[in-house]
Amino acid sequence: MGEALRQAQAAADHNEVPVGAIVVIDNEVIGAGYNCPVSSNDPTAHAEIQALRDACNTVGNYRLPEATLYATLEPCLMCAGAILQARLCRVVFGARDEKAGAVGSIANLLQSPLVNHQCEVRAGVLGDESTRLLQEFFAARRVRG
Repeated sequence: MGEALRQAQAAADHNEVPVGAIVVIDNEVIGAGYNCPVSSNDPTAHAEIQALRDACNTVGNYRLPEATLYATLEPCLMCAGAILQARLCRVVFGARDEKAGAVGSIANLLQSPLVNHQCEVRAGVLGDESTRLLQEFFAARRVRG
């Protein structure tokens, strides 16, 4: 999760909402990414999607059934859908997203009986650190106007 936080800081350094993610198999990081929809002009360029793309390229397959995704923020509906498509076995995240989180806040897509795959989920890992990074980013933006 520390590496996911470093990815989130990289997003903040690029003036993007500080969310980071990594994908791990057998304690090895096989994919990493941070939020960059603004700079890439791509609404799908969320940290989780970036990390999944990187991981899939690393292993040469669009399915990652033995992988765990670590994200600093609860995945949204789009990212949860991508996680399901990749067939990840586990998702670990830091801060809850009460407005758009789809892994327990507004929905729980990853453990829904309505979909053909479910993931183990662990919430709140380094949640305070993840929340603090987001709060500091948005506080600085309000000061700048």
